[in-house]
Amino acid sequence: MPHLPALSSQEIASVLKALPDPAFLLTRSGRYAAIFGGADVRYYDEIGFLAGRTMAELLVPAKAEWFVGEIHKALATRSLHVVEYGLDSNDILYKGGRTPLKASWFEGRVQALEFQVDGEDAVLWVASNITARHQLEAQLRLHSEIDELSGLYNRRKLMGSLTEHYQVFARYGTPTTLLIFDIDHFKNINDQFGHLFGDKAIRAAADVCRDELRSTDFPARLGGDEFVVLMPHTNRDQAAPIAERLRLRVAEALLRLGAVGGGATISGGLSEFLAGDAHAEDVLKRADDALYRAKRGGRNRIASV
Repeated sequence: MPHLPALSSQEIASVLKALPDPAFLLTRSGRYAAIFGGADVRYYDEIGFLAGRTMAELLVPAKAEWFVGEIHKALATRSLHVVEYGLDSNDILYKGGRTPLKASWFEGRVQALEFQVDGEDAVLWVASNITARHQLEAQLRLHSEIDELSGLYNRRKLMGSLTEHYQVFARYGTPTTLLIFDIDHFKNINDQFGHLFGDKAIRAAADVCRDELRSTDFPARLGGDEFVVLMPHTNRDQAAPIAERLRLRVAEALLRLGAVGGGATISGGLSEFLAGDAHAEDVLKRADDALYRAKRGGRNRIASV
């Protein structure tokens, strides 16, 4: 057994105060019985005012209930309980006269204690500020979902969202319509003006999607010059004028870009989830069939199926 130095109570208090991360002694009911550490001023404000107060006093009801629930989980398992959570000013009811908390993320390591505090079971909750890590992970996640050329969502993100909306449709019957479109004679544009110009055409179409579509719509680049727009809570008839407006606006953007000789229009196919669909991809196949029907019909149009 290692030799432990004989420390006075004052020295032990100094050690606890020097802990970089704050450690909260929390009771079953959610009261801050004691607070230790939090000495790293880069990540933690003064938190001594929390002592003696309850979660219900300090936090909005939903957040307070969440914290108390996690305390109960740690007490039930008696093993180390690890959670990640965010906090910002909207979560805080009582700030002790301090400036609003910036949105921050924490990892909580929660361990049940073998003794009671003021007649209640208690835990030690050590909170580590992981905001920088969380932001980096969010950036990496975003980069993995965004198409670099267009700035829209990529095929991988699209298929995940398509599956999610299909599941909602299958369960509740909530309509979702899908539009697939591409730039007419895109090969000619590349041949006549060069691939850099073709890239500009793709970015111009993407810009129109961002400007013209609703906040609930989901535009993505499928690949090449093909784009897909998911329109949740929208049936095919409701989606038709949206698709038509998009067709006109993209054509205008391509004309402004100077893509006259190579073609400056788009063709699209429109379809919605149907009761007989066995897979999320069924609607994509129907919309793709409608796209080719629009091509055969003379291009510069939206076909529905």
